[in-house]
Amino acid sequence: MKDFFKFVFASMLGFILSFFVLFLLLIVLITAVISTAGSDGKVNVASNSVLHISLDYPIKERTDKNPFAELSLLGLESKKKLGLNEILKGIEEAKSDDHIKGIYLDASSLSSGMATMEEIRNALLDFKKSGKFIIAYSEVYSQGAYYLATAADKIYLNPEGMIDFRGLSSEIMFFKGTLEKLDIEAQIIKVGTYKSAVEPFILDKMSEPNRQQVTSFLGSMYDHFLSEISKSRKIPKNTLFSLADSAKIRAPKDALTFKMVDGLKYKDEVLDELKKLTNIDKKKEIKSVSLEEYAPSEGEKEESSQNRIAVIYANGEIMSGEGNDETIGSERISRAIRKARTDDKVKAIVLRINSPGGSALASDVIWRETVLAKKSKPVIVSMGDLAASGGYYIACAADSIFAQPNTITGSIGVFGIIPNMQKFFNNKLGITFDGVKTGKFADLGTVSRPLTETEKMIIQLEVNKTYDTFTKKVADGRKKSQSYIDSIGQGRVWSGTEALQRGLVDRLGDIDDAIASAAKKAKIKDFKIVNYPAQVDPIKSLFDNSADKVKTYFVKRELGDNFIYYEQMRSALNLSGVQARIPYNIQIR
Repeated sequence: MKDFFKFVFASMLGFILSFFVLFLLLIVLITAVISTAGSDGKVNVASNSVLHISLDYPIKERTDKNPFAELSLLGLESKKKLGLNEILKGIEEAKSDDHIKGIYLDASSLSSGMATMEEIRNALLDFKKSGKFIIAYSEVYSQGAYYLATAADKIYLNPEGMIDFRGLSSEIMFFKGTLEKLDIEAQIIKVGTYKSAVEPFILDKMSEPNRQQVTSFLGSMYDHFLSEISKSRKIPKNTLFSLADSAKIRAPKDALTFKMVDGLKYKDEVLDELKKLTNIDKKKEIKSVSLEEYAPSEGEKEESSQNRIAVIYANGEIMSGEGNDETIGSERISRAIRKARTDDKVKAIVLRINSPGGSALASDVIWRETVLAKKSKPVIVSMGDLAASGGYYIACAADSIFAQPNTITGSIGVFGIIPNMQKFFNNKLGITFDGVKTGKFADLGTVSRPLTETEKMIIQLEVNKTYDTFTKKVADGRKKSQSYIDSIGQGRVWSGTEALQRGLVDRLGDIDDAIASAAKKAKIKDFKIVNYPAQVDPIKSLFDNSADKVKTYFVKRELGDNFIYYEQMRSALNLSGVQARIPYNIQIR
């Protein structure tokens, strides 16, 4: 009887706690909805204000549609995080806002790709054309933060701070040793001398062709990095290279001596300068507004024009099915292209791609919709941090392709991986397999035994066929011969600058350049931007795969910058089918 009451009590307690949590979530939801409904989304900006920019969070392509963004729950702080779209909108609007006198760039570290950083930096440089000031300050500048800061009129460093300036690097994690310890053989079928996505499974270091291509595209990106800093700081590029190569910026005084910064100041001194620039008495507070508060929300502006340009965001790994805001689902993206294609009000399409690739089949599904769209209206591609392999596959049919100098692209090649786990099951777990089949190849692709030579040949022919299809479609889209595409393909990765030289992209530019090109091709001047696909509903998302999201949240919080390695391993374990992807994830830290 005691146990009976104990179980009843435990069940009641569980029910009460569940009810309390759901009730709390409901209150938060109602608060968020009321807050959103009771506001027009705009913030009042006082005259003589400073726009405060501090991008201390991962920057996505679009701002999350999240009503809980600025709420705190159960002690967990929440902060609104802008996507690249609203960051650029905010800086552009501040340029013509008479209430904004300048920008205070509170820089330390950035968690974004190089092309994303390039677009923000270009927006800041454009902002300066208004005659307004930009002041950058930090206690510690990462390389990425310093690159962004070089768009400022003045760069200040804390007298006891530091600048990390040592060059770029690319590191790949290899699993061969792990697989050997587990008695697992990675059976690789690929096309492309440079198709290095398979190397982590079969090698313990980079192959020479891979080292060659990484040296080439990383060198191209570094050259652009130094050239832009040289232009802004008026320091010879070879001097900058020497400073980084010899690690000469070791102390704040070194940064000042070599003109990397304009002064060594504490924050109060920088604030005094901002007060002076905005004609505010030293005893008074600076009038400021954060970019997160200031930036106009997507869809906030009303446009009278009936002409529309559809911007379709394709972000993440490519896979079959619906996908979400973090992955490119072939069904979701092809449906978005189809919707824009059949809408008579949409006069042109800009496909914004930020993807390392993925499923070759899913890429082909999206490619087909791009081809159909191109028959009825201009289709322009804007590449973000990377649009490689499958990401390039879905881009190649466009009328015109824009990339940043530091966009990673190309990687025209395919591969397949089938693990042979027979020894793992036998030797490590003591598991054996037996069964029957109705045909010789009925169990083709099973992981319980190695592939036969005939099976390898069958899969190799399929991979060869996919590569032939890939190169032919690129050749048709780029108006090149298939033999030429094969010569610059073979899985080789290029920087945006290298891709332009080889005819894989048409122009270097950002998403605004792509939109302007789309408008020009459509012969329209007044137009409204409409964004596709619709972002995932935050309430639905809250309850979908919530266990996975909680797990990912805490893993990311615990691992910090090392979360990237966890993601690479998890992605490797989930590969299936013929793939067109790259293994690189390059960031300036």
